[in-house]
Amino acid sequence: MFRGVQIEALHGDITKLEVDAIVNAANTHLYMGGGVAGAIKRAGGKEIEEEAVKKGPIKIGEAVVTSAGKLKAKFVIHAPTMELDFKTDEKKVRSAMIAALKKAEELGVQSIAFPALGTGVGGLPKDLVAKIMVEELKKHIESGTKLKKVIFADINKEQVEFFKKEIEALK
Repeated sequence: MFRGVQIEALHGDITKLEVDAIVNAANTHLYMGGGVAGAIKRAGGKEIEEEAVKKGPIKIGEAVVTSAGKLKAKFVIHAPTMELDFKTDEKKVRSAMIAALKKAEELGVQSIAFPALGTGVGGLPKDLVAKIMVEELKKHIESGTKLKKVIFADINKEQVEFFKKEIEALK
């Protein structure tokens, strides 16, 4: 618990979680090819991508919301960490995290799940990404939030351990 918000790291498939919203580590054109985006499209249906693409392209630092198709979540928040060049960096991950959290507040969601942003195709170090994402979540909670539960979900065990370490360090 951090200031009334339950935060956890979970080793597992983000598409199976029962939360109000899941976050897609998107590209600016909102095409859902590989990685988490591909998994969301396979589990939730291609209508998620069709809906997203109609709202794009968007800039890094923006986020759009779509329905969640066949997923248990109500919404998918698409927050780009890269253009179609598939290059990302610390600043882009911070921007995506901030944009996703802002969109979550606009939607009034109480539970949200994040994948590790920028570690897949983007190739950023897992420990760095965990640190950035938890830092931005902490700032967000401190500024006031409707969120009650935040899950950092990943299929990579090492990534989950990095998230756990950062969550435990929260004060």
